[in-house]
Amino acid sequence: MVSETNQSKNVCVIGAGPSGLVAARELRREGHKVVVLEQNHDIGGQWLYDPNVEGEDPLGRNPWLKVHSSIYESLRLMSPREVMGFTDFPFLVKKSRDARRFPSHRELLLYLEDFCEWFRLREMIKFNTKVHYVGPLNYAVSEDLKWAVRSKEKKSEEVVEQVFDAVVVATGHYSKPRLPSIQGMDKRRRKQIHSHIYRSPEPFRGERVVVVGNSFSGQEISMELVKVAKEVHLSSKSLDIYDGLSKLISKHENFHLHPQIDTLQEDGNVIFTDGSSILADTVLYCTGYNYSFPFLDTKGVVVVDDNRVGPLYEHTFPPLLAPSLSFIGIPKKILGLPFFESQGKWIAQLLSGKKVLPSCEEMVKSIEQFYHSKEVAGIPKRYTHDIEGFEYCDKYGENVGFPKLEEWRKELTISAVVNCFVNLETYRDSWDDDEKVQEALRSPYFTQLGVELEDPSL
Repeated sequence: MVSETNQSKNVCVIGAGPSGLVAARELRREGHKVVVLEQNHDIGGQWLYDPNVEGEDPLGRNPWLKVHSSIYESLRLMSPREVMGFTDFPFLVKKSRDARRFPSHRELLLYLEDFCEWFRLREMIKFNTKVHYVGPLNYAVSEDLKWAVRSKEKKSEEVVEQVFDAVVVATGHYSKPRLPSIQGMDKRRRKQIHSHIYRSPEPFRGERVVVVGNSFSGQEISMELVKVAKEVHLSSKSLDIYDGLSKLISKHENFHLHPQIDTLQEDGNVIFTDGSSILADTVLYCTGYNYSFPFLDTKGVVVVDDNRVGPLYEHTFPPLLAPSLSFIGIPKKILGLPFFESQGKWIAQLLSGKKVLPSCEEMVKSIEQFYHSKEVAGIPKRYTHDIEGFEYCDKYGENVGFPKLEEWRKELTISAVVNCFVNLETYRDSWDDDEKVQEALRSPYFTQLGVELEDPSL
């Protein structure tokens, strides 16, 4: 829906990662006054690598984590750079930087810094400022709801409270460890850590390591560990694995695949559901992450239930509090940056009055139908925000006339995923979609800034 009014709101964005940065840009473009509160010393969010994990709980059980980033030292992007950029700011190869199609995490951070500089976003950001509380100031007045935001700078003891017309939560979802429930887990005396604080394989040299979880992180961390560990034992829900992982296991005599863990014993023995066991020095959980908003007090309106954040209309707006409270970056298994951009545009235009949400009743009904469709399909609640496809992103963008993802972008994304499944160890350095890469580089998307391009496929 479209409205004729145009209002300027005072908006707080929490987090200066990719979603927070693009939200701030879209909000300012729409005429709003924006303050971004970022707990770290620089932009980047998850992409701001932090090697210092000494003070963090190995299993990340504290709701207030000391370390935000879960990135490990050698991590490279899983998607090719051509598909990852915002719609008006391509992820170009820069001279004297990592020119690979699948560059290191550092290169994406530098891209975000370039984005910040190009659009002059830093002037909106307050760094080293941790948000401790966000709550409605006048909850009963839904038409003109205000928000109290309390924050504290790192070097100060003073908690500062500010009042905003709207709050955009952009804190990411790859920080709070999700742990399995395994018999004996609390009694095990030997080392247990979550991949949130994994940084390099060196501390595991000569060890017998059990890696729990056959996700991409579990596979990639195992791939590093086999080079230094005495043995790596990957525990998976299913023993039906892709060719890429199968090739890797057959290549290394010290790499073994197991079913799920039945019991962890105090002395370090790990017993699997097939009755086999291994005396493990370390159990490393690559079991994913939970959504967590320890600062947010909505009086129970928004809750996280088995990793479902809800109720949220279109994964973004809580019907009773929208549009003054919104979440950006909740969906997973999507091309993140373009989607975050479309979210930012919609939020900004709703706050200015240019667009109008459906009624609260209509939004609640839509959410109920969505939940029901997941239930009928047998999809567990914890996968509510897994999108896995381009259609939803294109449909979402229609709310603000956001351009559909280019076909070359979709095809290159799929091509990379397929190559990863077949060639886990080499897909980042060897591919067969060069023609499609050339098509992408010739498109208006890559020529819009008027700069000379370097070909990342060379």
